[in-house]
Amino acid sequence: MSEQSRRPSKPGKPYRRPQKDPVRMLAFEALRAVDERDAYANLVLPPLLRKAREKGDFDGRDAALATELVYGTLRRQGTYDAVIAACVDRPLREVDPPVLDVLSLGVHQLLGTRIPTHAAVSASVELARVVLGDGRAKFVNAVLRKVSQHDLEAWIEKVAPPYDDDPEENLAVVHSHPRWVVSALWDALGGGRAGIEDLLEADNERPEVTLVARPGRSTAGELLDVLGEESALPGRWSPYAVRLSEGGEPGAIDAVREGRAGVQDEGSQLVAIALANAPLDGPDKAWLDGCAGPGGKAAMLAGLAAERGALLLASEKLPHRAGLVAKALAGNPGPYQVIAADGTRPPWRSGTFDRVLMDVPCTGLGALRRRPEARWRRRPQDLEGFAPLQRGLLRTALDSVRVGGVVGYATCSPHLAETRAVVDDVLKQHAAELIDARPLLPGVPALGDGPDVQLWPHLHGTDAMYLALIRRTG
Repeated sequence: MSEQSRRPSKPGKPYRRPQKDPVRMLAFEALRAVDERDAYANLVLPPLLRKAREKGDFDGRDAALATELVYGTLRRQGTYDAVIAACVDRPLREVDPPVLDVLSLGVHQLLGTRIPTHAAVSASVELARVVLGDGRAKFVNAVLRKVSQHDLEAWIEKVAPPYDDDPEENLAVVHSHPRWVVSALWDALGGGRAGIEDLLEADNERPEVTLVARPGRSTAGELLDVLGEESALPGRWSPYAVRLSEGGEPGAIDAVREGRAGVQDEGSQLVAIALANAPLDGPDKAWLDGCAGPGGKAAMLAGLAAERGALLLASEKLPHRAGLVAKALAGNPGPYQVIAADGTRPPWRSGTFDRVLMDVPCTGLGALRRRPEARWRRRPQDLEGFAPLQRGLLRTALDSVRVGGVVGYATCSPHLAETRAVVDDVLKQHAAELIDARPLLPGVPALGDGPDVQLWPHLHGTDAMYLALIRRTG
């Protein structure tokens, strides 16, 4: 090869191979999995981080940065899309998804972190060179340099309509939620601007990791003693809850590895506790969890039932999820049984149980803190698909409980179409009455007018769990 052929074709610096940044490569890989495979970040990210640690690529700070890049980008996707749209000369749908992922990661570093501007741009362009090629890296560089001209507040001023002109669209852009979700949450919450803004902001915050000490197998005190006051705090509302400090690793705790404790949001714990403590006339020997997968509430109910000598039947339609339930219940001190069965066509007889929990499949709008990508994946028409199932499962629950027994209808969605509308419709066709659930959540504030209960991230620090307690009267 001649000297001339080794020189770059254009004047300038010699060609330099792009350098792989393990943190940003991992974040990009996680975002691609979320987009291409409809994966959930909370399921994709842990194995990627574990593999990076095993290879020696990551330390604790690297893992924290990768986690922030993935979750921060997903939570703020709506806002960042609006900013990127203002900086490109084509509709976003015409930008290749991998390019958009690199851009979104870059925009989050520029507008949502303390990473210096030059570092955020150069790292993003380097990532683009590795995963997209030099040509598209130039496009990424040009867009991010435009983005870097303003901070987040200034960009929101440019891309969001004024609140007075279009409140829902303003909130959708400012707080990065689809407009229909903003509308649904506002309807469920009621009230004015302050409450909905607090809720949307809470959806964009990183949730605490909360443990549950499974009754009869461990205690909150035991967990707190093991973890120490620098690493954990008691739960706010549940006597079985322990909150880990930032960076706490549940898998490193013996009680969690042994199944005597688990990771469970405090709202889910409260649902199980309230059902277990609902007043009951007559026997209290047979309990049912009719939608038991993946097993968190079932494990808690099994422990509470064991304290009274009651049996828990945990039913889950999907066999692999029934396997997760069985794993969660293994070692329970009292009698229990796990089966794979369709809750709308139950194999048990009518009136068999004293207490029944139906935590029904739903849109999951109450857990957007934990699964931020779900807000972009769900559509209003999804409600139509869930509606018949939710009503069918509640009818099964009321048929399965004896007269005088209690049903707990629960969802991890505050959408009125999945909560009160379902309960009201089904109660029109059954001899049953609502029980005031509020006294069964002692110490928990802001529970509304009852008799049902809606928990909120911004008010209670929990997922937005809904609970209606219903007594069968005939």
